[in-house]
Amino acid sequence: MRNLAQTAFLAALMLGAFLVPGQTPAGQTLDLDRPDIRSFITRMETEHGIPAAESERVLAQAEIQPRIVEAISRPAEKVKPWYEYRAIFLTDKRIDAGVAFWKEHQTELARISEETGVAAEIIVGILGVETLFGKIKGSWRVIDALATLAFEYPPRSRFFTSELEQYLLLVREQAIDPLTATGSYAGAMGGPQFISSSYRAYAVDADGDGRVDLWEDWTDIIGSVANYFKAHGWQPGGAIVAPVADAAPDDALSSGLKLDRQVTELREQGLNFELPAGASDKAMVFSLDLESGPAYWVGFRNFYVITRYNRSTMYAMAVYDLGQAIAARRDSAGSDT
Repeated sequence: MRNLAQTAFLAALMLGAFLVPGQTPAGQTLDLDRPDIRSFITRMETEHGIPAAESERVLAQAEIQPRIVEAISRPAEKVKPWYEYRAIFLTDKRIDAGVAFWKEHQTELARISEETGVAAEIIVGILGVETLFGKIKGSWRVIDALATLAFEYPPRSRFFTSELEQYLLLVREQAIDPLTATGSYAGAMGGPQFISSSYRAYAVDADGDGRVDLWEDWTDIIGSVANYFKAHGWQPGGAIVAPVADAAPDDALSSGLKLDRQVTELREQGLNFELPAGASDKAMVFSLDLESGPAYWVGFRNFYVITRYNRSTMYAMAVYDLGQAIAARRDSAGSDT
């Protein structure tokens, strides 16, 4: 058995492995006199009218969490091949939970889908991938996540500083306690896992009760996901994705998440895929790794819109596949539409 000194030493070594140079140790609070933090507090006052003392009160209680830096450095869609990533979400447990969720909320799903044009199975697919229909919303305090990433994670400091700014505005607008709200390691919140800027821009009061609640109000959650897709250009009745029967030549693959290929040109290049009804003129071509080798897909406008929720073809395919699997099981069970 190690003595206390050895245990403390090993713990310090393990903690150090997760820290970048100059990073604050776990559980410690921010130094509010740091120039970058001081500048942030001043900007909140001059640009948004939030008194410095108010920002200081909140930031003084934020705790730095190096494990958040570790987690954001290794997201599953960047370290797992597609067939392993897909297996996380396409499980009987998650599909059955989706069928039950759809049954419980079928009235709201039908109404909101009809009003926005966003397919109900895509809304359900998002909620299944993001939080397993509310069962996994994240247990990090949002203030800790955003403060850690804003001030202790240089690669994305600018983005998360902006999200921290949006968060302090959001909690004022929505009367949310900034010190108790919880979410993911990246500061995403509630059933749809909206980051602060998305919450402010796309969350809606879908049940008309006078407030927007993305933690407990599933009508607001469903409506907000649909509103996000509608705002990003979802085409009602539009095609989403189609498999390519054979291998695609390298020069047919898209450069990043872009609709940079003309569908007619892809057919002329010899790509063997069925053109679904409602396909957009432009598309993207991408590959995903199966255990047997790469498979190729053509993604249309609505597939691109799913990638606006999370910038990953694997994520978008997981949402699509889960939504399709839930819809198929629901139909086979003879559920009401």
